[in-house]
Parts: sequence; structure tokens; C-alpha cells
Amino acid sequence: MSVFSGKSFAVVGLGKAGLPAARRLREWGAGVTVWDDGEAARAAAAAEGFAPVRPSESGRSFDALVLSPGIPHRLPAPHPEAGWAAARGIPILTDAELLYQGVRGLGSRARFAGVTGTNGKSTTTALLAHILEVAGVPHAAGANLGPAALSLPVLPDEGVYVLEMSSYMLERLAALRFDAAAMLNLSPDHLDRHGGMAGYAAAKRAIFARQDAGCTAVIGVDDDASREMAAWLRGGPARVVEISGAGRRTGARALAGEHNAQNAEAAAALARALGVGAADIAAGIESFPGLAHRAQEVAMREGVRFINDSKATNADAASRAMSVFPRFVWIAGGIAKAGGIEPLAPLFPRIEAAFLIGRDGPAFARRLTAAGVANDYAGTLEEAVPAAFAAAKAGSGVVLFSPACASFDQFADFEARGARFTALAQGGA
Repeated sequence: MSVFSGKSFAVVGLGKAGLPAARRLREWGAGVTVWDDGEAARAAAAAEGFAPVRPSESGRSFDALVLSPGIPHRLPAPHPEAGWAAARGIPILTDAELLYQGVRGLGSRARFAGVTGTNGKSTTTALLAHILEVAGVPHAAGANLGPAALSLPVLPDEGVYVLEMSSYMLERLAALRFDAAAMLNLSPDHLDRHGGMAGYAAAKRAIFARQDAGCTAVIGVDDDASREMAAWLRGGPARVVEISGAGRRTGARALAGEHNAQNAEAAAALARALGVGAADIAAGIESFPGLAHRAQEVAMREGVRFINDSKATNADAASRAMSVFPRFVWIAGGIAKAGGIEPLAPLFPRIEAAFLIGRDGPAFARRLTAAGVANDYAGTLEEAVPAAFAAAKAGSGVVLFSPACASFDQFADFEARGARFTALAQGGA
């Protein structure tokens, strides 16, 4: 296929998104220059026939720089290659943008559904894909969740791409238009990358860019920032569907809590916009198996339930799992986001004991002590899990691992952190 024949792209960052992007762009006829600051990533690219070189030192011109989402192009400081590209007016794009351009260039009219929000976007993306599977609709899901966007197959006209879009990706779009898009909720996150809450909200709002009267915009209204966005959307051309999980439950075991009621409403609204019938939507919600590391019960030992909510990398996400259980033993800590656990104060009475880990565990311990919550700084999961197990056996029977923090002080990512908790919960060493 030669949809990008005559085009030249620089791909910087050769991890989960970058190397698949380079492969697909080459397959689609483009000239591709690749670079990664890590020697191992460059070696992996070289093994696939690429010749890594800094774009700024290649002597070539480029139609766009495809920059991996985790690499900044503006704040807090641009990567040198991004700064070089910006100074020369070279567009800086995400791989989802080039998936859209490539699919359209190949003549497919497959529709695009996008999901964003501070929390819940992975569950909503996976749930929508599951509903489409139940309904027999050809689809492919990925981007921020699962496979990289440019590794997804070319779908037929009746197909649907379901893309989880991070704020980092939404900053780097040019033509992609989502036929159906959802913005679930907004709470402070990634503020260093966006220059504050206003910049973060603006990045999230970009999921609705270029929508017209034939498109659907789904917007959560359970927080003030999202309600402001909803008011803005009402003045636009797209059909607006407002959703809320407040006071609601789905009845599906894998979708417990008000937050998952909101996720289910969003997925249902998107599915309806894509032409899926009510019976298939209901069947999809009921049969959804859930996602790993998201309020997932991973063990039951001696009457104690172990809940792995490692994906809760900020306080708002942790509040969702904490709200499900009336009493629990809490394991939390890591690298805290702005505000720490202060937003969780209304839920402190539910905590019968807390065991803290990681870099900011001591700060959490001080805040909990001030609130009269029993706690101990355990340091690591290896110490925290057995202590929490003993406390839960004597009390609530629930150990909730919902860290309210990023994982990078002790783990490669939240998946590795959740896997370690799961192994310990199941009695492993």
C-alpha cells in the first residue's frame, strides 16, 4: 500500500507507539527516519531495518514529526527534536492522526469513536469495544489503551475504530474527526505538561474538534470542569448527550460503583450514536468482564477479599473504588499528584487501617494521623500486604490497594505494580 508515497516522517520515541508507527508508515510507502534517546530502543529499530538518526541531524525534510505521547513538545520543556521541528514549522502529530489519514487515504469510511477523561477512559473504551463485539460490528480498539493506533488493521466502511485518547495525544491532532466522542470527567492531572488546569481542559476538549451536525458529543456532568465543557459544547454543531453516574448503579459485577455507572452510560451513548440497538447494548454491559487493575478482585483468602485498583494513579481515581466499600483496609502511596490525598478526606471514615508505601507514603501517614485514621508506613508492598491481610481478617474483610499515586518510584508502571500486589495477595512471595 502506498497511501503515504512521497511523504517523509520522523518518528521520535520508539516504545509502545513509536516503533509500530514506523513500521506502518514504511508499509504505507512513506520515508521514515527514526530516533530514540535509549540505546536499546535504537538497537531494536535497527534490527527491523531502520537506521536510527536524530531528525535534526539527518539532513532531510519531513512532512511531520510523530512524537510518542510521553515525550513533551512544549511543557515543561520540549524534547530537543520537538523544539527543532517546531522552529521549522514541521507539524508534530500523534499516531492516531496518521491512522485516520491513512484509513481515509485508502478509501475506507470506517467511523472513529474517541474516549477521554481523567479517569474511566480505559474501562469505557473496552466496554464500547465489547458492546460492538456483541453487536457483530467490525471494530478495532487501541491507542492509549492496548495496541498502538498505527498497529490497528484497516477496517471496512461499516467498521468502527474505538480509540482511547490521552491529553498528550489530543494535543497533536490535525484532521482526525471523531464521529462519536466522549469526555468523561476532569480532575487535576498532568498539569506540568499543560501549564495548569485550563491547559489540561483545553487538551481534553480537543476530542470534539472538527465535529459537525452528523457527530455525537458525549459529556460527563458530574464535576464542575466537565459541566463548563458541556455548556461550551451546547453551542457547537454536534448532537450533545450529557451523562451522569450520580446515584446510579449498573447491576453488573464488573462495573460496580457510581463511576462505572458513568462509564456504562458513556459507552451506551456512544454505541447508540454508532447505530447499536438497545438489546445489544444491555447484553454487552451485562457480560463485560472488566479490566485488570481497576477495582479488580484478585484473591479471596480466609474470608478476606483483595482488590487490585493499581490503575488509581491519582486521588480522584482512588475515590471511585473507595466509595464502593463501606469499610476497608487501605494500601496507598507512591508518587503523589498535586493535592495528595486531601480530596479523599470525606472517605477517611471508611478506612479502618492504612498501610502506606513509596515516596509519598510518609506524607500520607501524617495526613491520616491528623485525621485520626490508624496507619503505618510499611514502605513496600512486600511489607504492606501481609500487614493489611492481618488487619482485614480482624475487621472488614477487604484489602483495597488503590494507591492514589503514580508508580514510578518503585515500579515500571501501574500494571507491574498491580501484578506484584496480585501475586502477594494470592500468597506468593
